[in-house]
Amino acid sequence: MLQLTLYGRTYCHLCEDMRVALEPLQREFPFIVHEVDVDADLELESRFGERVPVLVAMGPEGPRELCHYFLDALAVRTWLAAQACAGTATSGRA
Repeated sequence: MLQLTLYGRTYCHLCEDMRVALEPLQREFPFIVHEVDVDADLELESRFGERVPVLVAMGPEGPRELCHYFLDALAVRTWLAAQACAGTATSGRA
């Protein structure tokens, strides 16, 4: 299952907007969104500062930032489609 991590804050309206904007993509592609409150971890709070929300893809190549502040639906859809194609290509191999 594909996984995305949404780094944000509980009181952040942009974070909520991005979470809601991901829902239509979840109807197209099967993926899980892990929400991480950066204020719950001093290292994350320092790393992200005011630069939230940040959407990070967890793929076989490691973590990759897809977008921040606002959902870049094209970038996310492109990454999801590429992962789906890669999964289909490798699942047929013996």
